[in-house]
Amino acid sequence: MRKYLSNACMLCLAVLAGFTSCKNSGGSKNVSRATGWQINSKDGGFQYNTNFKEQETAPGLVFLEGGTFIRGKVQDDVMHDWNNTPTQQHVQSFYMDETEVTNKMYMEYLDYLKSVYPPDNPAYKNIYNGALPDTLVWRNRLGYNEVMTNNYLRHPAYAEYPVVGVNWVQATQFSEWRTDRVNELILEREGFLAKNSKYSVTNGEVQGAFSTETYLNSPSNIYNGQIDSLQGNMKRDSTNVFAKRSSGVLMPSYRLPTETEWEYAAEALNGTREFNNYRGRKKYPWDGQYTRSGKRRTRGDQLANFKQGKGDYGGIAGWSDDSADITAQVRSYPPNDWGLYDMAGNVAEWVADVYRPIVDDEANDFNYYRGNVYMKTAIDSLGKVQIVGENSIRYDTLPNGKIVARDLPGEIAMVPVDNNDTYLRTNFNTSDNRNYRDGDPGSTRYFDMFNPEEGEDPGKRMYDAPQHKIERDSSGNLIKSYDKSDTRTTLINDEVRVYKGGSWKDRAYWLDPAQRRYLPQYMATDYIGFRCAMSRVGSKAKEKKTPRD
Repeated sequence: MRKYLSNACMLCLAVLAGFTSCKNSGGSKNVSRATGWQINSKDGGFQYNTNFKEQETAPGLVFLEGGTFIRGKVQDDVMHDWNNTPTQQHVQSFYMDETEVTNKMYMEYLDYLKSVYPPDNPAYKNIYNGALPDTLVWRNRLGYNEVMTNNYLRHPAYAEYPVVGVNWVQATQFSEWRTDRVNELILEREGFLAKNSKYSVTNGEVQGAFSTETYLNSPSNIYNGQIDSLQGNMKRDSTNVFAKRSSGVLMPSYRLPTETEWEYAAEALNGTREFNNYRGRKKYPWDGQYTRSGKRRTRGDQLANFKQGKGDYGGIAGWSDDSADITAQVRSYPPNDWGLYDMAGNVAEWVADVYRPIVDDEANDFNYYRGNVYMKTAIDSLGKVQIVGENSIRYDTLPNGKIVARDLPGEIAMVPVDNNDTYLRTNFNTSDNRNYRDGDPGSTRYFDMFNPEEGEDPGKRMYDAPQHKIERDSSGNLIKSYDKSDTRTTLINDEVRVYKGGSWKDRAYWLDPAQRRYLPQYMATDYIGFRCAMSRVGSKAKEKKTPRD
């Protein structure tokens, strides 16, 4: 009996010792809780960034903690658009630019393109030209605005003013370029690239540029295959020659904010706990129902740059003046409760969404966005990633004749997902989802108040927008064919994008963050600019809450 108890006690001690050993091994960040193997061992094996704490805030951005809000206006609709029925949405945490993208920021982009892809090289000509803003947007048949036409983009007096004349396509491409430049700098800082290697591209010492996705998928092709000469101190450690997604050092992409994100950011409900504001009755990005400050020190000052009345773009000089007749320098007005400037007035801003009159919250109420076109990496017959070369640059000719590069040399070629990717999936079944549940054959509302085109079934098209055509002849000359049909019923199609917020040219009605307007993605104006956003990876809040016992 005594021997039995002794053996039993010994067995219990052994089991407890085993649990203690497992607990200790599981508690070490460099010991796998799955296998007990060492992580980040110098002898080899699994490499992972176990020191990662949280995503750092990238240059120019402000953190916004996600949450629930009422999207859509609940007040007057003087335009009778009926395009913004209030819906409750949840937004995931994200980052957004503190200010609109300025002329100086955009000029940095243009200077980079001009240095790396010289426009005097016929293969690169349209890369730089396609990125140039349309400075002619300032012209008016009955107005003298040549000073803005000639100076607004480049003169240092306007350096910190929001860039305008940029269409949606150009704004998207700027965001992609910005992603690569920020990640290139981070890799230098972390020792994966040699110090100042980024300048070896702009000064012509190295041919080819850095692309984040190419670096992650085929790093040997970075800098036109000259990556070995630009590797940093990490090269000494054979296990960390290249950074990976699991390294945790590379940033997610800069991009245009979705309409839901932009409206959530503009309303800034984080600064108030009033029930009416939470339910969607906050009229402006600031508290109150008026456009002038009610604070004692600034009482009567305008809180945004907007058109105050017919022929009144800035008020009376020296009195009741908003200090701007056209755009204003960024940070000229107080920020909202997120710390974001000019979320009302100054310039309206492009967002990512394709415009539709309805917001289909029956399909989704989390991170709502219309405009998904799913792509994948192009793979050649040898199973290798296809890289865009100098002779394989693809250009798009926009309906207005402007030519833009679809992708840049050194980037990964992308193709739409196909049936192999969508087979037996329930969450999506096609690459292009811009007209999902709103215009596709399965859900079309049969409008037969227009005459169908020859060979087309009557009433089978929901959005009967004009279809302009543009082609090039054998000499490269543009052949423009305008749609002169008088049976079109709308301007809405899959190439129109939403822009939000009022501008220096708009009345106070448009300062309401819930207001929506749209414009073809290839068009630019003197009152639309943009700012970038970035998704948050990891925890919802910056300060992680400790788990309950």
